[in-house]
Amino acid sequence: MAGNDLGSLLGGLLGGGGGQGGSGGAGNILGALIGALGGGAGGGGQTAGGNGANNPLGGLLDMLARSGLADQAQSWIGTGENKPVSADQIKEALPDGALQQAAEQAGVSPEQAADQIARVLPQAVDRLTPQGQVPSGSLEDIIKAQAL
Repeated sequence: MAGNDLGSLLGGLLGGGGGQGGSGGAGNILGALIGALGGGAGGGGQTAGGNGANNPLGGLLDMLARSGLADQAQSWIGTGENKPVSADQIKEALPDGALQQAAEQAGVSPEQAADQIARVLPQAVDRLTPQGQVPSGSLEDIIKAQAL
C-alpha cells in the first residue's frame, strides 16, 4: 500500500529509526496516519502554512491548527524552535477513525500511536518545510526532494 512506501520515505527523512517500534517505526506511523487521513485531510481550504490543499501535509497541519494547535504547527513550519505537542493533544486533534487506522497499520495501540506521532511529527514537519512554508507538490515529491 502507498502508506508503506510513504512510511519508508518518511523513515529515511527522519534518519531511519526515530521511533522505538523497529527500523523506520517513526516513518511508518506517520505514513500510516497520512494514509488514514487520505484526501479528506486536504479538503479544507487554507492550511497553517497557507499552501498545500493538494498534499496531505497541508491538510494535516490545517486540521491541527483548527484543533487549537496552530502555534505548535506554525513553529514546526517556521525556522525557529519547534514547540512540543503531547499525545493527548494529538488524540484530541485527530479524528478517532484516523488514529485507530494508523495504529492498526503500525501494529500499535492508539495510545502508542498518539505518543509516537507527538514525538516525530514536529521533526518531520520541520524537515519537510525548510524554507518556512509548506511546499507545493505531492508529499512523496516533497520528501524525495528533502532526502537528497
